[in-house]
Amino acid sequence: MIKLVLADNHTLVRAGFRALVEELTGVEVVGEADNGRDVIQLAANLKPDLILMDIAMPEMNGLEATARIVHECPGVRVLILSMHANEEYVYQALRSGAMGYLLKDSGIEELDLAIRAIARGETYLSPVVSKYVVTDYVRRLEAETDPLDQLTPRQREILQLIAEGKGTKEIADLLYISTKTVETHRSQLMDRLNIHDIAGLVRYAIRINLVSLEV
Repeated sequence: MIKLVLADNHTLVRAGFRALVEELTGVEVVGEADNGRDVIQLAANLKPDLILMDIAMPEMNGLEATARIVHECPGVRVLILSMHANEEYVYQALRSGAMGYLLKDSGIEELDLAIRAIARGETYLSPVVSKYVVTDYVRRLEAETDPLDQLTPRQREILQLIAEGKGTKEIADLLYISTKTVETHRSQLMDRLNIHDIAGLVRYAIRINLVSLEV
């Protein structure tokens, strides 16, 4: 039995995928989450075989959550669900440690193929994006550095929360740290990125897809 967790901030989308998954033989939905923080907790508590992970979620997006899960729960595999065929999203998903990328308009047969391939330890990309992504991805890995690589996980976390419009105290309460610590991280972010205002941080977070205008 493949144990699976659904992570998407839209209740109806989760319900739709749950209905599809429940039609598959040998696959069981053991949990649901509507944001990145909750899915990390579910991964640690439930130890599912696979997480179907949306990218655009509040508080912590699916790519950041994937990176944390891959690091903290190495036995848990992630299949990204997205409406975007844009190669930038695919590159970032693979960089985060996801083992697959499935478009949300895929049919149930493809969903079944993707789940079983990843459960076997294989990589799965929707055919629409796989034709050109793999070769170009390898080339880009050799030639480029991901802009997020220069930030620590905590800095990326705080950058997303800033970009979502949360204030210093709200961030401090959410992360169980002091407001002074938040201010220190924000200052370090600005120095490291050479961006010296909140609006600039928000624009940067949107440009690198750390947050989505869809959330």
